[in-house]
Amino acid sequence: MPDFRRVTDLVDARGGASWLTVLRGGDVLLDRRTGCDPDALFYTFSVSKPFVALAVHLLAERGMLRLDDPVAAHWPAYARGGKSDITIRHVLSHRAGVPYSTGTLLGDTVRLTDPRRSVAAAEDARPRWPAGEVVGYHVLSFGFILGELVRRVSGMPVERFIAENLLRPAGLTETTLGLPEAEGSRGVPLRALSAPERARTLLFNRPRTRAVPVPAAAVSTNGRELAEFYRLLLAGGEGVLRPETIAASREVSSDGEPDRIMGHPVRWSYGFQLGGPIGLARPTGSRADPRTFGHNGSSICNVWADPVRDLVVAYLTNTADERRRALRHLSDVSDAILVACG
Repeated sequence: MPDFRRVTDLVDARGGASWLTVLRGGDVLLDRRTGCDPDALFYTFSVSKPFVALAVHLLAERGMLRLDDPVAAHWPAYARGGKSDITIRHVLSHRAGVPYSTGTLLGDTVRLTDPRRSVAAAEDARPRWPAGEVVGYHVLSFGFILGELVRRVSGMPVERFIAENLLRPAGLTETTLGLPEAEGSRGVPLRALSAPERARTLLFNRPRTRAVPVPAAAVSTNGRELAEFYRLLLAGGEGVLRPETIAASREVSSDGEPDRIMGHPVRWSYGFQLGGPIGLARPTGSRADPRTFGHNGSSICNVWADPVRDLVVAYLTNTADERRRALRHLSDVSDAILVACG
């Protein structure tokens, strides 16, 4: 078995609650819970994004849409404000040119607990850049565009579609998009290590906020279930998704190009962040194979899968910190795991 002492030292030094699961093939190398109960559920922020992206890819697999369709072909009101040329593929790759529906992250966040207002803001948004021209992280708009698309094409709310077509078929019985208020006591409270993060922890510690099925941010889960879902993706979908569907979601869409919102290069696919030797501080680690895929969640939570090493890592925490320091911590933990696993 790998020696994870360096990994656990890093996790313990940061403090707070965490759930770290490491899988290799069918083996559980580490499943470690700290500062939380066995039934704990972590709010995962942008770790959620691949779930709504895969819901869209699943609709494409079923022939209900095509990734190169304009969003407005399925949602006519979305064409308003000069958005008729934006395709589903543009949104999946953060190239739609509308990183914020309201023009600012604050404006989008204010509407976050009211999905109808968020969808209306997405309809009214005006592009900052022409569709496809630049890559710029769509922080919340990614989910509200794709979530509404799923609703219109499938005929069911995005949280229900994800539950019935991805989560339950994959055996994820604890994972939800939006934490029902009846389960609110299981939600792990966030804590802030820096002053700028306090407002965020206050907002996301409210039961009402956690209950809202924000498609880009609101998956609640534990480390083991999240890791098992990525193990399923590495295994080719196991009847939940076709291997070619997963492959399409992992195709490179941006490779070394500066992300205009993140402020540094990010390797993107059509729903995932990718590993590789570029970027400010890589959540997948500086040693990650370029084929590694996953997603960082506000530098609070992190998940990735390395198909070359057949390795999956899910690292969920409740600690919000200054961005650079938090990114460095995630990268250091990932590197320590890669060293331990060889």
